[in-house]
Amino acid sequence: MTDTGAYSDVLFGLFPLLGYRFSPRLADIGGTRFWRIDTDADYGELDALARQSVSLGKILANWDDLLHLAGSLKLGRMPATGVIRTLQVGDRPTELALALAEFGRIEKMLHTLNYIDDENRRRVILRQLNRSEGRHSLARDVFHGRRGELRQQFREGQEDQLSALGLVVNIIVLWKTICIDAALGQLRQEGFPMHDEDRCALVALHP
Repeated sequence: MTDTGAYSDVLFGLFPLLGYRFSPRLADIGGTRFWRIDTDADYGELDALARQSVSLGKILANWDDLLHLAGSLKLGRMPATGVIRTLQVGDRPTELALALAEFGRIEKMLHTLNYIDDENRRRVILRQLNRSEGRHSLARDVFHGRRGELRQQFREGQEDQLSALGLVVNIIVLWKTICIDAALGQLRQEGFPMHDEDRCALVALHP
């Protein structure tokens, strides 16, 4: 789950190939493009909105390469630099990236329609985003390891710098979890009624 500014058609295409669901929050949904697969189909009230067509031919022509890319990522056979070279040459996307974007538009349309239609889905996405933002806020307050930001050009030690902040944040979360669990245990021993819905709400408030 991401905010509106952190998604692209390529990401929408890559996630289902890897077996995941990409669920960004759509803040400015009024400006979203609607895509269609069948140019002759009648989509009812959405017919006038779905003016752009997905290029199935481009997807089919590159399908084997798309599966190969997904498999390489899943098995850890391709580093991030390899992915960038596969999808981008200079400032221009490769043919594989264009095919991945076409595939992603199908997934994006399904997500958009479900996002509009399902209020509970919107609430789940927003709640998860708020929890993520809570983690980022804690990381900013900790301010360890230069906030995990890379400020040098050399690669040596970058992994240590990136993981330093995460380690401290995880320690704080673990300590907080132990304290909450101990407090709940004490309340049980003193005979206070403990309801599952209250425990769930407590966990949601303290990621």
